Amino acid sequence: MSSASSTLPATSLAEPSRSFLQTLRRIGRLSAPYFRSEEKWKAWGLLIGVVALNLGTVYVTVLINDWSRVFYDALQAKNQPVFWTQLLRFTYIAMAGILVAVLKFYLTQLLQVRWRAWMTRSYMTRWLANHTFYRIELARYSARTTVDGAQTANPDNPDQRIQEDMQLFTDYTVTLSMGILNSVVTLVTFIGILWGLSGPLAFTLGGQSFSVPGYMVWVAVIYCAVGTTITHYIGRPLIGLNFRQQRFEADFRHHLIRVRENSEAIALDRGEKVEHGQLDTRFSSVLRNYLSLIKQQKNLVAFTASFGQLSVVFPFFLAAPRFFSGAIQFGELMQISRTFSTVQDSLSWFVDNYDRVAVWRATADRLSTFDDAMRAHAETQAAVARQPGSRLHTDNLDVALPDGTKLLHHTALTVQPGESVLLQGPSGSGKSTLFRAFAGIWPFAVGTVDVPSNTMFIPQRPYVPDGTLRDALTYPNPASDYDDDALRQALNDALLPELAKRLDDSDAWSQKLSGGEQQRLAIARVLLKKPAWLFADEATSALDAEAEAVLYKRLAATVQAAGGAMVSIAHRPSVGDHHKQRWTLVPEAEGTGSEGKARYRLSTDAGSPAGAAA
Repeated sequence: MSSASSTLPATSLAEPSRSFLQTLRRIGRLSAPYFRSEEKWKAWGLLIGVVALNLGTVYVTVLINDWSRVFYDALQAKNQPVFWTQLLRFTYIAMAGILVAVLKFYLTQLLQVRWRAWMTRSYMTRWLANHTFYRIELARYSARTTVDGAQTANPDNPDQRIQEDMQLFTDYTVTLSMGILNSVVTLVTFIGILWGLSGPLAFTLGGQSFSVPGYMVWVAVIYCAVGTTITHYIGRPLIGLNFRQQRFEADFRHHLIRVRENSEAIALDRGEKVEHGQLDTRFSSVLRNYLSLIKQQKNLVAFTASFGQLSVVFPFFLAAPRFFSGAIQFGELMQISRTFSTVQDSLSWFVDNYDRVAVWRATADRLSTFDDAMRAHAETQAAVARQPGSRLHTDNLDVALPDGTKLLHHTALTVQPGESVLLQGPSGSGKSTLFRAFAGIWPFAVGTVDVPSNTMFIPQRPYVPDGTLRDALTYPNPASDYDDDALRQALNDALLPELAKRLDDSDAWSQKLSGGEQQRLAIARVLLKKPAWLFADEATSALDAEAEAVLYKRLAATVQAAGGAMVSIAHRPSVGDHHKQRWTLVPEAEGTGSEGKARYRLSTDAGSPAGAAA
């Protein structure tokens, strides 16, 4: 690893792609895995069924188109037997159309749900694998990096992309692709009918006689080409606006969640006014962009509505001269009108669906960049080589910050079984970061770390999931691995006897438990699972001195009984009473910390360096 920025490549476009062909390639890349997955036979079966039913819809439309000619001719001729026969025939056609429509709806929804379920589970698995979720958050505010030859930034709001974007993507991909298929098949089917019905257009120009065969087809093509071009220029800003709208909505929702999760701290700090301002700023971005979106949609709706209304009378305008001259009957006039409208609708699919295509494209861009980020992180191997051992040992360990600032250089340290070490140093010197390197989750580190098995880490802020207390206590192991007596004993040993009776209570424990209670719950996990090696990062900072002394004695006894060791981070001098060795991160001379030089060196009790700093 040469630099921190190159260790964590992650991707996200700040703006949507300008190339529609590139978007189509992205959609194809996002879609292909499902149809190659373990569910591929079900997926292809549903897709083929949906396609067949869409073709059935087109066939029903052809039947109705032919029926309209015979029916209206019967009306014009006042032919009662044919009239009643055609009404009966329409009943059969309508029933077939209803059956096809219901089946098409059901299979389409089923395909969307199955696809979304598979895609969501797949992305959740990838997001949570190889510490990808952690690396994405670390890299979120880092500078742009180059991935696959493209300048990108880091993805925002993975929760929104997994929950909302996947639902939109699967929905729009199925419905819009089937809409395109319907339009193409309908166009191919009806354009021949319209060609035959429209006949030639004969006219004289400059003394020359001209005849245009199938003139209504050419009129429909020109009419829709003009409409599509105008629609594209009017609606093109919708792509960027939809892209930004999704981002602003997600940022607003994310901050609302942060206020809820940190409600007590905000209330104690009397921070309501500040949070209101922060929320109002984010919501103002939502409203401002949404108003721009509405304005642009208004222009698009104005044109498409005008385009649609004109198309109602346009075929009558073209065919009326032939009808009044007696060249065609009333039934043929109605068939021409219906056929022209069908062809025009097929050619105008882009006009009618431009706003939905804009949302689809923005969603595909956001989801694709998230996919790129996860792929890049999954392919990035940890720079620290972690290997099992009977002791904790590092060799040539370099630790840096995400911006590339080097904290430690060529650090070598060893902890043998039976030892206990207290790590101290100034705030921001990298004590917790060194622990992350031990755990193998810190990507901005290089070197070798031998880590014993049966190891546990207690972070500064332990994670306490919502749900039953027994699940929170045994996290991340299943509660079924432990009996109730062991759970109660661990809570009692961690000085939480009042919780020992609430194992089956469900609550938002991170909100209900105080900081000290959460730390004691994390210690209860250690006492329950009995690891041999323990790394505690400010594990008792919220406890009183008496409770801290009791719990540290019990933690030390636990790891010693398992034949391991304990390494702690703490600022309190009293914690040193429970450790045999003391390591200190000592600042280097002023001016270091750049150009390959480290900002700190690790010294032992006697002051000799545990690792040389370049």
